[in-house]
Amino acid sequence: MGFHDLGLEKKFCAAEGELTLVGGTEIEGYASIFGAKDTGGDVVAPGAYGASLAKLSAEGRRVKMLWQHDPTEPIGVWDEVREDGKGLYVKGRLLEDVARAREAASLIEAGAIDGLSIGYRTVRAERDDKGRRLLSELELWEVSLVTFPMLPQARVGAKGETPDEALMRDLAGSLREARRMLARD
Repeated sequence: MGFHDLGLEKKFCAAEGELTLVGGTEIEGYASIFGAKDTGGDVVAPGAYGASLAKLSAEGRRVKMLWQHDPTEPIGVWDEVREDGKGLYVKGRLLEDVARAREAASLIEAGAIDGLSIGYRTVRAERDDKGRRLLSELELWEVSLVTFPMLPQARVGAKGETPDEALMRDLAGSLREARRMLARD
């Protein structure tokens, strides 16, 4: 049985604060940014994860860390999943005894993988006057490392970078590229 059989959705999110690899196995970043419109036209509202995170905690369960949303490919554990003023912050560990986790660490360090994505079920949502779907309550199941995130701001940073440093690096690169393009015109 797959995610869609359970009515679950996936939100590919290039972590705005960027997901950071620390010490080869620890990762952190933002899996969801409040108020940011993704490529599917969805916007997550502040507090959307609160009830789900409280329920998981009360039941002694955790949000799963998967590879590319594949439920047969757990690659680590999220030690911290919380909402703050910016979005859904995650911090966890890739498990060194899992082959795919070792591959993921290598891919993150090389910059080949840099996305985060959430797997969830929509509990409450509404459309705004711009046609966007405003997600006000979500049942969070998992946060995956992915190749192609749906929210461009959800990314993995290079080893040793904080999420904000990685975002600034990407922004600086985009500005340099824009200057080069303008200089050619």
